[in-house]
Amino acid sequence: MKRLYNLVALMTFLLISQIPVSVFAHGTEEDQTSLALQKGLTYTLVISFILCVLFYTLFWLSQKKIKQINHKKKEERMQRDKFRRVAKVYKWLSIFFLATFLNTGALTLFNRQSFESTIEFQHIHGLGYTNNGEELYVPAHDGLRIFSHDEWGIPEGEKHDYMGFSITDEGFYSSGHPSPSSNMKNPFGIVKSDNMGRNLERLDLYGEIDFHSMTAGYYSHVIYVQNPEPNSRMEETGLYYTLDDTKTWEKSQMNGVSGQPAAMAVHPTLENIIVISTNEGVFLSKDYGNTFEILMDIAATSLAFAEEGDLFVGTITEEASLIKVNINSGEETALPIPGLSDGDAISYVAINPQDSNEIVFTTFQKDIFLTRKNGEHWEQIVTKGVATTN
Repeated sequence: MKRLYNLVALMTFLLISQIPVSVFAHGTEEDQTSLALQKGLTYTLVISFILCVLFYTLFWLSQKKIKQINHKKKEERMQRDKFRRVAKVYKWLSIFFLATFLNTGALTLFNRQSFESTIEFQHIHGLGYTNNGEELYVPAHDGLRIFSHDEWGIPEGEKHDYMGFSITDEGFYSSGHPSPSSNMKNPFGIVKSDNMGRNLERLDLYGEIDFHSMTAGYYSHVIYVQNPEPNSRMEETGLYYTLDDTKTWEKSQMNGVSGQPAAMAVHPTLENIIVISTNEGVFLSKDYGNTFEILMDIAATSLAFAEEGDLFVGTITEEASLIKVNINSGEETALPIPGLSDGDAISYVAINPQDSNEIVFTTFQKDIFLTRKNGEHWEQIVTKGVATTN
C-alpha cells in the first residue's frame, strides 16, 4: 500500500511539473492573464481526470484486496481494517477529482466561449487594408485583429506585439516584440510577412532594436524608419530608408524639419516622397527625406496616403479633425468625422485601396470608426478597445 501511495504522489508531481510556469505567473498584461487562465483550466481538466481514474482504480484494487483477506485471523482483520480506511480515502479522493473535473470542464467551456466571442484591443499599433480591399488588419499588442465583411476575427499566427506595423500590397513589414510563447528573439528588428502573420521573415537588426516609428510604401516597398539609437547598421539616430528590403540603408538629412517627429507616411508608389508630422507642422519631402518643406502649419497626430496619392492628416487644435490634402497643390478638404471624447485624437488612418470613399481611423482611446461614404456617415466598430460588431 505504501508503494501505491508513493506512486500516486510521484505521478501527481510529474503531471503538475508539466504545467508551464507562465500559467502561474502574475503578469500585468491582459493577454498573458487570459492565456494563463485558459492554459490553467486546460491542465487542471486533464490532471483532475487522470487523478480521478487513478484513485478510483486504487479504490477498486483495495476493495478487491479486502475480499481476499481471511477474516478469522486477528492480524488479517487488522490489515482488513487498514485497507478499508485507505480505500475510503481513495473513494473520497476519486469523488473529489471527479467533481473537480466536471466543474473545470464547465469553466473551460465557458471561458473559451467568452474569450473567443470577445475581440479586444489592449493597444493599437497600426492599421491597413489588404490589396483586395476586403480585409482590414489592426495590430493590437497581443497579435493581429482582422475586420472583414463587417465581422471581427483573430487571424492565424503567433500573437506578437507588432510595432511600426506597415501593410503593403503583398503583406506587411513590422518591428516589435515576440509573444510570450514564441521562441523568437526580442526585439524583432525588422520582419516581413507575405501571408499576414502566419510566418515571419527576419530582415535586419533581429534581436537588436525595436522601431516604433516606421512606414513602408504600399506598392514601392521602400521602408523608412526613425532610428532611436545607434546600432550595428546605423551609426547615428535619425531618419533612414532602404530600397532593397534592408540589404542597404541610406541616412536622410531631414533638412527643414522642426519640432519633435510624431507620425510619418510614404507615398504608395513614389518611394522618394515622404511626409513627417511634428508638434510644429506637417513637412513634405520629395528627395528621400533630405530636404523638407512645410505642407501644413498645424500639429498632426496621424498621416496616411490614399491610392491616388492624396494625403489624409489627423490633426488636433481645439478638437480632432481629418483633412485630405493634395500634396501638389496644397488644397485641403476637411472631412466630417464623429465627435471624439475630450482629449482624444486620431492615432492611425487607412484608406481602402479599392475604394477611396472607405476610410477608417483609430483613436488614442482605442475607438475605431469606419465610413464607406467619404465621411458622410460613420459607424463605430470598436469602442474603448472592445469590438462592437462581431
